[in-house]
Amino acid sequence: MSRIADRIAVVGAGAWGTALANVIARAGRMVTLFARDAATAGAMAASGENRRLPGVAIDRRVAIASLTECRPEGDALLIVVPAQALRGVASGLAPSLVPGTPVVACAKGIERTTCRFMTEIIAECLPEAVPAILSGPSFAIDVARGLPTAVTLAAADETVTQVLTRSLGSAAFRPYHSIDVRGVEIGGAAKNVLAIAAGIVTGRNLGASAVAALTTRGFAELMRFGRVYGAQPETLTGLSGLGDLILTCSSPQSRNFSLGLALGQGLDEAPRTGHLAEGAFTAAVLVELARERKVEMPIAAAVAAVLDGTMTIDVAIEALLTRPLRAEGWQP
Repeated sequence: MSRIADRIAVVGAGAWGTALANVIARAGRMVTLFARDAATAGAMAASGENRRLPGVAIDRRVAIASLTECRPEGDALLIVVPAQALRGVASGLAPSLVPGTPVVACAKGIERTTCRFMTEIIAECLPEAVPAILSGPSFAIDVARGLPTAVTLAAADETVTQVLTRSLGSAAFRPYHSIDVRGVEIGGAAKNVLAIAAGIVTGRNLGASAVAALTTRGFAELMRFGRVYGAQPETLTGLSGLGDLILTCSSPQSRNFSLGLALGQGLDEAPRTGHLAEGAFTAAVLVELARERKVEMPIAAAVAAVLDGTMTIDVAIEALLTRPLRAEGWQP
């Protein structure tokens, strides 16, 4: 692989995909943003905006195309679709993928039907690709506007991840490279579930101290889970773990936090399936994986129970508050 990926395709023209396309253009690379159909691509090209990022212009250097009209090609591909849609999109790319092409998953979740992480799905659907994962504390609107953001980009091959970070990086967007793929994936998936819990606590008006306590104890759960599944501690305490947890547990800009907030406020219209709140899909499978390895995750388990309707919020809060007192620490 060359020292720079000059041509990059972004598959998925939602808010995050559009923001990343802007990032790539600012980095001086040739970038094509692929929408799901010709109508969506045409509307974005005509308006110069994505309706999910109102007031933010799509960089003029971003080419916009449709998946129905042409196949994504490039020195690297970024797949920017929700976690539960990754398999279908990746499978569709198989006929045209050049062997050895890095394919970067940009979703934070675990596939609910298979318990697979994002790079595992890429490896299954695109066996000739080089799987990678991009994650970290980042809101699409901030990134699209060019506000300072730092993330983690991981691949098993350190040379590949260094090339990708050089290709995407700029003064305002700083990707740090890692070979701890699983650690980056675990941080991104688990923090979404914990952000729902933080939103519930906020929605119940339990106070800032309670949110701080929940976030801290939630991080202990993330560390326990990560250690058992092979993550490096420095990854989980870095951008894609603790950094992302802090961001999503403290801002209504987070869809996961907003879902929890609505649930905590008792809003009937609170979306139990969490349209783009990845944590709503991840909670049950995260808890399932934790139980398989006997990892204690009471906060994540409470969120999963609230989402599937087997426990009320009040009962969940009481259960957490009445847990036995113990020494502090993230070890079991």
